[in-house]
Amino acid sequence: MKGKGLALLLGLFIAGLKPALSQTISKEEMMFLTSEWKGERFPDGRPKLPDALLERAKHIMIDDAWTVLKNAGYLHQYEGNFKRSSDITMTGRAVTAMYMPSRPDVEKNIKDRGAKQGRKGNTNSWPIDVLQKGDLYVADAFGKISGGGIMGSTLANSIFAKSGNGVVFDGAARDLQEISRMEGFSALVRDFHPSFTEDMVLMGLNTPIRIGDVMVLPGDLVLVQKEGVLFIPAHMAEEVVSTGEFVVRKDQFGFEMVRTGKYSTGEIDSQWTDPIKDDFVKWLEKHPELGKMTRAEVDKMMAKRTW
Repeated sequence: MKGKGLALLLGLFIAGLKPALSQTISKEEMMFLTSEWKGERFPDGRPKLPDALLERAKHIMIDDAWTVLKNAGYLHQYEGNFKRSSDITMTGRAVTAMYMPSRPDVEKNIKDRGAKQGRKGNTNSWPIDVLQKGDLYVADAFGKISGGGIMGSTLANSIFAKSGNGVVFDGAARDLQEISRMEGFSALVRDFHPSFTEDMVLMGLNTPIRIGDVMVLPGDLVLVQKEGVLFIPAHMAEEVVSTGEFVVRKDQFGFEMVRTGKYSTGEIDSQWTDPIKDDFVKWLEKHPELGKMTRAEVDKMMAKRTW
């Protein structure tokens, strides 16, 4: 009996180490790859950025956020050259998917395992099953265009219903006319094409992926604006957003000061003198919609100014 009990415990332990869903990595690996993140996590270990931070990120500029990351040594976080279904700004927590050209034996094994785990449909629908509010679906579809439409209007509606967000694909989508009419949804893709998904299979779900020159990890803060998309490591998100918020305030203050002639562009675009800092704090009091800052907070932010 002791042997059977030990075998049962060992089996449960081993089962607990296995990924819960097809194509995923273990929770331990997820936490290892995102070890700098010290906040809340989803059950699978994916960093769970606060909803409030996602909302704040919608109001910063992608250029300022990129500069903060670059100065911190994160040199490959931006990707452009997308076609878009709309120009709206989106922010979200990355849910990642990696596709590869299909190989019959591998695709059969993957679909068979997925079916045993309750997965239904083609593998391009599986990432949608795990989406939650505030997520943003990011897929490496190896730039495939013809036969690379991993999303049409039906899947787009499902994605939006689950996440409240759109998608970023290094690949294609179809049904542009219908997708472009979806309010609050945007698809950033390499191109739109009328074909369906062909000759490709999901090989990674919430794993590290590559979008252009960027390594994207599950849980990254995804910032989508007109220029393109910035992938912000979860542990850098608060610093990036806070700095971006300050730069927005600083710029609006500077624009007004230059227009009125109170300060020159040289004075505004260099380290501020004490009188400028004092005027900035007073100016913020007249613009409560931008938030408050103490003089000490301004000093701290300006001391590390590299933007």
